[in-house]
Order: sequence, then C-alpha cells, then structure tokens
Amino acid sequence: MKIALISTSSRKNSNSLRFVNYIRHLLADDGQHEVSLVNFENYDIPYVGQGSVKRETLTPFEEELINAWEPADLVLFAMPEYNWTAPPQATNTIHQMGVPSFKHLFDNKVFAMVGISNGRGGRQPALDMTTVVNKTISFTNSYSIVSPKLYESHETDKNLDEQGHFVGNEVYERTAKAFLQYTLTVAQRWIVTEPVEKV
Repeated sequence: MKIALISTSSRKNSNSLRFVNYIRHLLADDGQHEVSLVNFENYDIPYVGQGSVKRETLTPFEEELINAWEPADLVLFAMPEYNWTAPPQATNTIHQMGVPSFKHLFDNKVFAMVGISNGRGGRQPALDMTTVVNKTISFTNSYSIVSPKLYESHETDKNLDEQGHFVGNEVYERTAKAFLQYTLTVAQRWIVTEPVEKV
C-alpha cells in the first residue's frame, strides 16, 4: 500500500512532525508499505482569495505535496490544535486542492485524521478536517472515505522524542498502534473492493 504522511504544522521540529515520524517508524517495522512524508515547514500555498495552485507553475513545496498525495492509497493528516481548531494551512490546502484540476487527489483514497496536542487535546482539529475533506469528496463527486477512527495525540512531546521514537506512557503506544492498525484495515478493505458498476 502507498501511504502519504502529512504533517500540517509550519513550525520547525513540530509535534505533528514527531507524530508522523513515529508512524513512519511503525510502518517501516511492518515493511509492507511504500511511505512518503511531507512536512509543512516550507508551506507556500496561497490562501483562498489571494491566489491559486496551478499545475503548470507548482512551487517545490506544492510539487512535493502533490507527488506524495497523488499516488497514495492512504493519506494521513496530522494537525496541531490551534485555538480549538485545525491550523489554517491544513484547511486551506483542502480548499485549494478541491478544484477540478486536482480532483484526482480526492478519488479512490482513504483519509485518516490525527489531532496533535502538547496537552490534553486534538479532537477538534481532526473533526474539523474530517468535515472539510468529506465535503470536498462529495463536492468533487469522488469515491473516497475518511476513516471513522481519529486519533488524539495527547502530550505528544512527552511521549515522542524529536525523531519520532516512542519514549512515554504505554497507553499512548497502545492506542496509537490500535489507531494505525484500524486505519490500515479500513484502507485495505477499501482498496481491494471492486467498484460497483454505475447505473
């Protein structure tokens, strides 16, 4: 399976990056997947109303993001919680890519959402992104799903080191692994299912 892990924090050495690196380590141990990772530190997608993304003039960051997202069967977004919601970079990315020229980014994929906090939080950004991505899938008439199980990464900096290695509470490790296994199972079932003929 091809998997894109996307850290949507623009901060250097962010907790979101720690988490996607942690997931990358777990997937490497599995050895069955082709994994790519995108970090939003160099984010430069124009905000809605200030410009748009054009395939013929992609910036290096836009090209890196699309090259990871485009072939992926599973796309995992890790979002920091800013004032009880997802960061603007995350939702803006979906708004800017949810247009006809990038419709394929929302077709035949499984999306997974993780909310990141250095305290006890993370649910709201994951829920907000679930809503935005689901709406975009519907609007573009695509055939994808958002996995129903989201993950709240509590006290991320206490449970994961800067390289994304687990160093914390066993509950964190157990629940993160359960989330990943659930997400992979949903993706495997979605990918192998034969499409229904259109009426």
